[in-house]
Amino acid sequence: MTLIGATTENPYFEVNSALMSRMQLYTLEPLSDEEVAVVVRQGAALLELRISDELAASIARSAGGDARSALNILELAARTAESEGAELTEEHVVDAARKRPLVYDRAGDLHYDFTSAFIKSMRGSDPDAAVYYLVAMLEAGEDPRFVARRMVILASEDVGDADPQALVVAVAAAQALEHVGLPEAKLNLAQAAIYLARAPKSNAVLRALADATRDVREHGNLRPPKELRDAHYRGAKKLGHGEGYVYPHADPAGFEVDHLPDELKGRTYYRPEPGAGERDDENG
Repeated sequence: MTLIGATTENPYFEVNSALMSRMQLYTLEPLSDEEVAVVVRQGAALLELRISDELAASIARSAGGDARSALNILELAARTAESEGAELTEEHVVDAARKRPLVYDRAGDLHYDFTSAFIKSMRGSDPDAAVYYLVAMLEAGEDPRFVARRMVILASEDVGDADPQALVVAVAAAQALEHVGLPEAKLNLAQAAIYLARAPKSNAVLRALADATRDVREHGNLRPPKELRDAHYRGAKKLGHGEGYVYPHADPAGFEVDHLPDELKGRTYYRPEPGAGERDDENG
């Protein structure tokens, strides 16, 4: 026995992995404009309509790869023309397809695909693509707070101290969204997306965090050297807390001290990238 199933959801998200391992998966892609145009001409023949190749192509472009949408546009345009006692024209098609259908889901693969493209466009310094994917998500009903959160994260993850102002701009856009709301806040989100795309890039903060996290998980939270420990309470000095601490503002040598726990002396987590606009403390 053969069982055939169909779903509009991504099976990798929704279907049990044990079932997936026993299935043959076929992914259905949107039809091309040329393929939809063929469907349109077949539909026109059933409606006994004479339709030019140009009109068929226009309907196909408006359908977004969806044959059913194309036939709906054709039928509505034909009925409108018939009610006017006129030949079917481009104006009837435009009127029947006022808004191109947006195929999107807020929890499935399209959500993740558009989010991925949006983030990678900003990371790759492509403001045009960043604005396109931003608009595509918002027009399709994506949660604008989700979009704002992703920009705040990217400001530190992919720009960081190459341009510290990027985080300020991203946070300001998120706050503006709360104060202004859509649709006006699209301006604020677009401004932030363009700024982040054009900003110099560095993932030094991300790498520093990852390396430090690895050492904490591997070695535990190692105690600071005694000279760095709290010395303000009674008896702390008897324990050696604060002894030998060099106050940097009184002695510049304090800026050269390795403040890491003794077991990690010499580790380097933050590696700035001067070429990306970051300051290299070793070279000023």
